[in-house]
Amino acid sequence: MASPDLLSVGRAADLVRRKMHPAGRVTFVIDRNINYTNICRCRCRFCAYFREENDPDAYVLEPEELFRKIEETLAAGGTAVMIQGGLHPGLDLDYYLDMLRSIKARFNIHIHSFSPPEIMHLVSSAGLTPREVLLKLREAGLDSLPGGGAEILVDRVRRLISPGKIAWREWMAVMEEAHAIGMKTTATMMFGHVETAAERVLHMARVRELQDRTGGFTAFIPWSFQPGNTALGGAAATGTDYLKTLAVSRLMLDNVPNIQASWVTQGAKMAQVSLSFGANDFGSTMLEENVVRAAGVNYRVPRQEILHCIKDAGFTPAQRNTGYELV
Repeated sequence: MASPDLLSVGRAADLVRRKMHPAGRVTFVIDRNINYTNICRCRCRFCAYFREENDPDAYVLEPEELFRKIEETLAAGGTAVMIQGGLHPGLDLDYYLDMLRSIKARFNIHIHSFSPPEIMHLVSSAGLTPREVLLKLREAGLDSLPGGGAEILVDRVRRLISPGKIAWREWMAVMEEAHAIGMKTTATMMFGHVETAAERVLHMARVRELQDRTGGFTAFIPWSFQPGNTALGGAAATGTDYLKTLAVSRLMLDNVPNIQASWVTQGAKMAQVSLSFGANDFGSTMLEENVVRAAGVNYRVPRQEILHCIKDAGFTPAQRNTGYELV
């Protein structure tokens, strides 16, 4: 991570990618991020999206609006929705179970939703174990878990940027329980704020250790902190820092099959370059994205531009589903 030789690190990561994905394909998925509420008791210092309950722009999404968004996703060829929200003190487990059942009763779509902080919020409010909550959610229609809420899996960092959020061991415990019941998940890392290079590496090592035990992570998604409109502030990570971190993640996580580029925070051109620094997946067309946009970053990369970026970089684009199976 401390090496000044970006190109050598990138070449090494590219060799690992080629070994793991020799067909020359770069995958992408058509899905939508749906934020069911922006009300959150965590008040993370890096987040520009959360609101208090009495704020004029606070909301909880109505079921009809949720269904409309899913209908639009399916009409665009989407195969999944990623539903996430703040830790709303008034929403209990029954709210989530009803949401899942109502979606599955109406639509044939993969539900990739509810990050570990949301799961632990339900654990606390329902008085159940993480496994019990996950089993109830799965029975109601939850298919897989996104890796949100990881930030940096080091408590020193978490106390500074998100003191109201779960500790790193709780994040890991949720993921381990999900894997134990056969539910696949992703893992993320939000970097470029108060963490050290060593703490980034420790984050990756912890993901690697759990993956060695469970094999349940389908992908790792590093993305850079966007400081606009946040209490944390600061400067965004440079493109060089992003590419080096991405490359190191490919080298360290050779037991995680996929590394995803982050055009949402870096833009299409940098995401395209990242395909030569270890990334083999272009991520989602993301028909809707609100959290990063609240920080003042508003990249839009429609399906046709994703196809162009992948082809122009010398790869073959391939649409996938959430489980990384080709569509």
